[in-house]
Amino acid sequence: MTRSTSTGSVSDEAVHNRGRMWEGHPVTAEQRDFVQPTLPPDVARSLRLRLERYSPQMRESLEAVYGEQAGTTYERLVELASRAIAERPEDLRVLDEARLLSPDWLQQPRMVGYVCYTDRFAGTLAQIGDHLDYLESLGVTYLHLMPLLKPRPGENDGGYAVADYRSVREDLGTMDDLAALAARLRERGISLVVDLVLNHVTPEHEWAQRARAGEQKYRDYFLVFDDRTEPDAYERTLPEVFPDFAPGNFTWDEDLQAWVWTTFNSYQWDLNWANPDVLLEMADVICYLANQGVEVLRLDAIAFIWKRLGTSCQNEPEVHHITRVLRSLLRVVAPAVAFKAEAIVGPDDLVKYLGIGEHYGKVSDTAYHNALMVHLWSAIASRDTRLLQLALSRFPPKASTTTWATYVRCHDDIGWAISDADAAAAMVTGPGHRSFLSDFYSGEAPGSFAKGLVFQFNPETNDRRISGSMASLAGLEAALEAGDGLAVDAAIARIRLLFAAVMGFGGVPLIYMGDEIAMLNDYSYTDDPDHARDNRWVHRPTMDWEQVADTESDTWSPAARVLTAVRHLVQVRARTPQLHASVESQVLAAPDRRLLLVVRNHPLGAMVQLSNVSETPVQIATAWLRDLVGSSRASELLSGFDYDLTPHQLTVQPYQVLWFVSCA
Repeated sequence: MTRSTSTGSVSDEAVHNRGRMWEGHPVTAEQRDFVQPTLPPDVARSLRLRLERYSPQMRESLEAVYGEQAGTTYERLVELASRAIAERPEDLRVLDEARLLSPDWLQQPRMVGYVCYTDRFAGTLAQIGDHLDYLESLGVTYLHLMPLLKPRPGENDGGYAVADYRSVREDLGTMDDLAALAARLRERGISLVVDLVLNHVTPEHEWAQRARAGEQKYRDYFLVFDDRTEPDAYERTLPEVFPDFAPGNFTWDEDLQAWVWTTFNSYQWDLNWANPDVLLEMADVICYLANQGVEVLRLDAIAFIWKRLGTSCQNEPEVHHITRVLRSLLRVVAPAVAFKAEAIVGPDDLVKYLGIGEHYGKVSDTAYHNALMVHLWSAIASRDTRLLQLALSRFPPKASTTTWATYVRCHDDIGWAISDADAAAAMVTGPGHRSFLSDFYSGEAPGSFAKGLVFQFNPETNDRRISGSMASLAGLEAALEAGDGLAVDAAIARIRLLFAAVMGFGGVPLIYMGDEIAMLNDYSYTDDPDHARDNRWVHRPTMDWEQVADTESDTWSPAARVLTAVRHLVQVRARTPQLHASVESQVLAAPDRRLLLVVRNHPLGAMVQLSNVSETPVQIATAWLRDLVGSSRASELLSGFDYDLTPHQLTVQPYQVLWFVSCA
């Protein structure tokens, strides 16, 4: 006789086999219900010791979320962990041991990320292997392949509408191809990063199909309502993610004969995380992907997974308890694997995804520093760093064991996440400054150098997000169209400054595919009916390998100049211990509003970064700089020159970046 669970079938004998000796290792009361009594002794020992370490965290958070169901949910998680560790390949177990000895692997200055769509970068998963030399030449140690798990056909939100977590998109390859690529990347010291969409699945997913077929078990995997009473109550406090083409948060489904919660699009059904079966299903998926060789799981839309009436249904406390449970399970099964939170939220909420209070350092290992990205573009447009300094200086400190993911651009639009309070402190208005930035980066403001597109205009708030490639937003597209060599030089200098800012902040800097060769907006997205309504595809081009090849012969082209600058920054970063991510960056008030001043106080000595965000030279007194560096002589790491800081003044050239450490 067997009883069914959401993660498979387990015999009654196995379930009730409590307290047995497990290959010579006694099972304590905290680690009962193992279902793999034949594990090799070393694996059994690792499982027992890891459970001793992480069981208290799992139980505590399970009780906080599931109450009376916590005990049985814990037992099912232990069964799952036992099975998953038994299936884990030996080479990945070795990686687990190595990572346990180097828990700061994501914090090392040598970590540099590259983000791309498989098909647009190479074609297929197998063909990515043809470009590993290129990635190595960039110093890449972290490769994020944008959504590649099997999506629904047709519109699929750029791949974030997943129909099968255990299959790869057919045109990209198979799960075996993914595992083979992960192994090849590991040989070169590159960690594979894959998206895991936590908040929703598509109506084509097996769970949704079975719900539509009338199976109550699977109907309970979703948030469905017979009439509009509850949806209307929720809608009073829910924002709209895509007001232009997906207004509202609920969709009527004829098969269900009910309203289903659809935060993002009608074809993305939100999962009901209040049901522990959903937790078990996703835990099983996480272990499965970890056993394919995935080393970082990007937890997509994690902020949205818990619903509470009267709130925005984002950043609820249960989100962090659930993440803590999943991370604890992963530490038991596959400690080599890390979590990255995709949470584009305010500073006070964002730092919670890296753990504060009882969750300190116990949830995601890294998270996107969205505020840094937004405020860098703001400073470049306004030629003023005061707002950036005020906003980032108010950021709560993160857990010292965690890591920011820093970036200039990503696959998404730029939403001007600038708080009214921060704006007021900088003597501007929030709505006014956000409107200025939208005008500037859409090219509508007088004097703008940018070529961006407005995305998701909200007429009620006048909020307008912006799409566009890094180079086009930084002015290169307009400069090339005008044939203005000086403007081209200025645009390249801005690009270098932006890259230097994210590489010097600490954490894992992410290079979005094509930015390293200054690729421009790709307006051909309008020719594809699946993309035409979504102008974010303007900055999701196909990799221009001919342009990469041309950089070898035409070293003065914009592409070659940017590529050279990026490679140099990565090389300098890798040999600079002050950029270890355990150290916090402090953004200080500079003596001139055109200067960005970042200080990193490392045990080996301070690192002082100065960047001029304007096209005009800035003269500064050196006395305060000597105090920050702690010496009258400083090494400037990017140029390789030593500076004498005893003269009274120093000139920082337009868009110049200086990285100082003491010569002493």
